[in-house]
Amino acid sequence: MLELVKAGGWPMIPLLLLAVLALAIVVERFWSLRRKEILPPGLGEEVRRWAASANLEDTHIESLRQTSPLGALLAAALDVRHRSRDVVRERIEDTGRHLVHRMERFLNTLGTIAAAGPLLGLLGTVVGMIQMFLGILDHGLGDVNQLAGGIGKALVCTATGMLVAIPALIFHRYFRGKITGYVVEMEQQAMALSDALEVRNAAAPRQYD
Repeated sequence: MLELVKAGGWPMIPLLLLAVLALAIVVERFWSLRRKEILPPGLGEEVRRWAASANLEDTHIESLRQTSPLGALLAAALDVRHRSRDVVRERIEDTGRHLVHRMERFLNTLGTIAAAGPLLGLLGTVVGMIQMFLGILDHGLGDVNQLAGGIGKALVCTATGMLVAIPALIFHRYFRGKITGYVVEMEQQAMALSDALEVRNAAAPRQYD
């Protein structure tokens, strides 16, 4: 392994750094995007029971906001529970955009690694080929086997770039799909809460001046 790194030359250093960074992002996203951290089981039903009661305190809503992204979305709906359905929906959509941005943290970096890995690997190969042909220009062709070995060494960077980029691209797409699935479920829970709030508001006695 060390010989391959040496054969690739200096472009192998940024490639290895990108590999370490990509691994760190993948591990962090797997930990942060656990289902129970995003969509705690039973939370939506519990909040709908809160909405059906008249005992909704600001402290409860604030504690709900801190539990999870789903809790933050439902808390945003509860903040405007006395307003019209359109206002509740608008608040849910605004909050949802912020939550998606938070859940997609580091994914742009992972996508950049997936795009930059092959280019950096190709750069290393081109640099290696240039150095090899400059050597031929100065010292002649020499041994054909040695030339083939030099070409093989130059291609090490391209192979390394692919090895970095392919897993990064796979995990980038995987996490994007996972977040999309979470967003759909969060929207379903938020709309169910919106329905419950509408029923509650319709049942509440009107106050006249």
